[in-house]
Amino acid sequence: MKRRTLLQSGSIVLSLGLPHLAHGATILTVRVWPAPDYSRVTIESDGALKATPLFVPSPPRLAVDIEGITLNPALKELVGKIRADDPNIAGVRVGQFAPNVVRLVMDLKRPMRPQVFALVPVANYQHRLVLDLYPEQEADPLDALIAQHLQADAKPVPAPQAAASAPTPVSADPLADLLAQQGKPAEKKPADAPVLAIEKGAAPALSTASMVKNTNNLGKTSANTDRLIIIALDPGHGGEDPGAIGPGGTREKDVVLRLAHLLRDRINASSVNGNAMRAYLTRDADFFVPLQVRVQKARRVQADLFVSLHADAFFTPDPQGASVFALSHGGATSSAARWMAAKENKADLVGGINVKSGDATVQRALLDMSTTAQISDSLKLGSSLLGEIGRVGKLHKPRVEQASFAVLKAPDIPSVLVEAAFISNPKEEAKLRSDEYLTQLADALMRGIQTHFAKNPPQARNRVSG
Repeated sequence: MKRRTLLQSGSIVLSLGLPHLAHGATILTVRVWPAPDYSRVTIESDGALKATPLFVPSPPRLAVDIEGITLNPALKELVGKIRADDPNIAGVRVGQFAPNVVRLVMDLKRPMRPQVFALVPVANYQHRLVLDLYPEQEADPLDALIAQHLQADAKPVPAPQAAASAPTPVSADPLADLLAQQGKPAEKKPADAPVLAIEKGAAPALSTASMVKNTNNLGKTSANTDRLIIIALDPGHGGEDPGAIGPGGTREKDVVLRLAHLLRDRINASSVNGNAMRAYLTRDADFFVPLQVRVQKARRVQADLFVSLHADAFFTPDPQGASVFALSHGGATSSAARWMAAKENKADLVGGINVKSGDATVQRALLDMSTTAQISDSLKLGSSLLGEIGRVGKLHKPRVEQASFAVLKAPDIPSVLVEAAFISNPKEEAKLRSDEYLTQLADALMRGIQTHFAKNPPQARNRVSG
């Protein structure tokens, strides 16, 4: 299929390259990170790759020509790594399109906004080519939280099974002949039902969520809906970014997600002054979320509090104990706090963000407006959490520390970062792997949140989320 035909069909043609293209680069491994927010495919190689994406909107497909390589077993494995429950990708085909060009075709389940970009080597990764697929239609997360609240006491209704869709005729697919030498393409999997998907960009039109967004008191709305108290929980790292890794191989991203799930259950079963509480997770599975997007997500649901969950690490195995951090406008309260903030702020480099994305810089600027009042409220929250954490484990420092953490820069939400323990300490790594300790820690964090609200009742919700 000639490129001009693809252009006439409404496709988008992009060119992505690096100045020092390594000829004969070898694909080392491929990874797939499915999530409602977006699906990511990462192709790691021992040299820089040049890729030309071609997006066809109807039916939605993304073709990517990768130059300077030949098809090898690692790349072929990508086909089998697409899960049936991937919210966005129906299937993948790969083939040697030309002597030095491999073509990858992704069949998509719904209209998408693809981003294809390269990452230079960092941490334990070599060169990476990243394919991010964002749903074109984004659901409102606050709407989903309210719907969960309204249906909390309702009997769950089994979801109907999706009917099998007929395979697309070969003649109707303008990309079908690209891989003809591989034989008949696999039939497309049926599309999943719409799922929660939020990312950057303008918020969509609201329905149920408007009942809460327009509430300026702590009583009932006109629709007789409780004023939800929303706690944003932010399990750190995820996806390409494993976070710190303990001497026994425990990954920070896994530990903090387990802790977030335990705390979510406690929040969802609690209330404040008769108003129901609801937890919102910035990630509910193993995928990467950029730092500024974590903050933006919390603002989109108009969270009353933001709690980022981590597990500390150091160069030596000796340090131990939990810590709580808040934002600082000035210098850090200690060299350790400064070092910790610098380490956590590097998450975007490891997790991988598209630095050429047009609105990334604007988003960071908008979220770098934290007020003195926000920092004061964050210190109060941190103090309440620290007091309760100290009842179930050792504290690294007896006070809330401060530094310039990027993830704490919501200008209108009290925000803290909790380091649950030192995963680099063998004894504390064992505790972090223990269901008993994580349960105790979740209980302590829940008590800290309740203590904070007892002293600082939630204010009227009259701001607009960004």
